Amino acid sequence: MENIKSFQSQKVIKFLTIIFLGSILLTASAKFKIPFYPVPMTMQTFVVLFFGLAFGYKIGLSIVGLYLIEGILGLPVFSNSPERGVGLIYFTGPTMGYLIGFLFAVFLSGYLDLKKNIFIIFFKLLLSVSVIYILGLIWLGILIGWDKPILELGAIPFLPAELLKILILTLLTKKIIKLRSFI
Repeated sequence: MENIKSFQSQKVIKFLTIIFLGSILLTASAKFKIPFYPVPMTMQTFVVLFFGLAFGYKIGLSIVGLYLIEGILGLPVFSNSPERGVGLIYFTGPTMGYLIGFLFAVFLSGYLDLKKNIFIIFFKLLLSVSVIYILGLIWLGILIGWDKPILELGAIPFLPAELLKILILTLLTKKIIKLRSFI
């Protein structure tokens, strides 16, 4: 009985460590901008999908949830924070729909069976990242008005980078999923 409690304690500590370190990695991915055309690229969506693939939807949701809570509480974890504000005010700004979309994307990438052929993996990851953009565009339209060029502001400039990130993840998925066996 003592060994079972010790094992469970070790497992909880391992999960909490993964979740904490994951939120740090997600923060770093928001801050690091890679020159790309037509706009600089962050690696947030890549990391969100990676968490779902590597750790499954439960740990992935925990990581993204912690990251969002940290940001809402005022830690400068989001892209362009603290320069453009922090906390709930920043969270409810133009990027809120995208940030909430992270929760759905990590769930889908961690839940969907990705052990199929490479084309099915690609389309499932495309679906996962699409949810981020759909929710982001809906919130952006509500916030700034549907008469504005929502697609041109909130999606089109980012799509070439997203496609590249999805292609890289597609090629690495079978290797990434093997990480689940270590947790």
